[in-house]
Amino acid sequence: MVDFLTLDTDTLRHMQKQLTLKYEEFKQQNLKLNMSRGKPCPEQLDLSAGLLEGLNRNYLAADGTDCRNYGGLEGLPEARRLFAELLEVQPDEIIVHGNSSLALMHDLIARALLFGVDGQNAPWGQQPIKFLCPSPGYDRHFAICEFFNIEMITIPLREDGPDMDLVEKLVAEDETIKGIWCVPKHSNPTGITYSDQVVTRLATMKTKASDFRIFWDNAYAWHDLTSEPVPLKNILTACKEANHPDRVYIFSSTSKITYAGAGLAMVASSVQNINRLKKQMAIQTIGPNKLNQLAHVRFFQNAHNVRLHMKKHADIIRPKFNLVLNLLQTELGGKKIATWSRPQGGYFISFNTMPGCAKKVVQMAADAGVELTKAGATFPYGIDPKDQNIRIAPTYPSLVELKKAMELFIICVQLVSIEKILCSREQKPAELITPLGNKAQIV
Repeated sequence: MVDFLTLDTDTLRHMQKQLTLKYEEFKQQNLKLNMSRGKPCPEQLDLSAGLLEGLNRNYLAADGTDCRNYGGLEGLPEARRLFAELLEVQPDEIIVHGNSSLALMHDLIARALLFGVDGQNAPWGQQPIKFLCPSPGYDRHFAICEFFNIEMITIPLREDGPDMDLVEKLVAEDETIKGIWCVPKHSNPTGITYSDQVVTRLATMKTKASDFRIFWDNAYAWHDLTSEPVPLKNILTACKEANHPDRVYIFSSTSKITYAGAGLAMVASSVQNINRLKKQMAIQTIGPNKLNQLAHVRFFQNAHNVRLHMKKHADIIRPKFNLVLNLLQTELGGKKIATWSRPQGGYFISFNTMPGCAKKVVQMAADAGVELTKAGATFPYGIDPKDQNIRIAPTYPSLVELKKAMELFIICVQLVSIEKILCSREQKPAELITPLGNKAQIV
């Protein structure tokens, strides 16, 4: 492949014409392909086809509880044991409740704003507060902060986790910084997994706010694509060893294991934090859907079977990741107009265009019938300061649809890149470059 930046202007203009013709051909196909979210495909959902059959008109839990009735706020004991083992915590350190870990995060933030997190410090809502947001990151975390008017501070996400020098400096100086969002394994969207050193530093760092909390969204804890699972150091154990046992809340769910929107959600933390949450949740609800918990426990039986189940997921989606990565390498490798991640798990590939090009690429793809995640979504306030990051979600489309979508995407990337290069050579205003808005705080 030839570096686009070394090509003469006439060659670039010729390529631009050829690519434009291909782009117009795609537009004539009236495509309607959606790659905007990381959704399981139908074949993945079919893996759990026997889930509901496990009830078989027997609704009694192991301790004799009738799961059709009220109660069991913290979750069935057998469900707590199963997911405690998977998350490497103790059964009394976990609540299995509802179907959405995002809802658990949202509600925990709301309670912290109203009542605080420890019964000692003032409620978070009595003062302006801030959250650290490693980026590129998960747009729904940022949406929660924006919804509750929590100021977000963008932290660069490196290959081993957030920039810890910056994190440690900020939390030591500012008592209004109350938390940090983390997707520690197969991070959304970059696919990186936090190193042991980063986990240790998060657990041991000195914070000016004594009620600082880590929101540890381990959404992809068991979503490896390779035969050797990527290890992640236990954050709760690290916090206990650092004499900060209440510092972390760990979230996860089965949304991408069984049925999206109809699975199980869980939060794990210190026994003190869990007991505090149970008291607060008792005002909100009498109990979760225990029938769904019972069905999951009977379907999986043990943690080993969950891991075997996840290997089946990997077998389905691995070819899709390979297809995307091979196409990117074949068509864009060496052209110096883009870089991309090569994840070992999770649901996404993080793609970086030349600065100032992401929004245009996403818009061009949409105009030709392929919907991608909105450019900027992986940063607080939807503002990517370099306008270059695009989240690719390969899991839902079929291989045929995915190939077509990526071929179009690659054409768009090349067209926008050529336009950017030509504009810079002609010394014209670079309309593709998106100025940084005044809401995001970049440090």
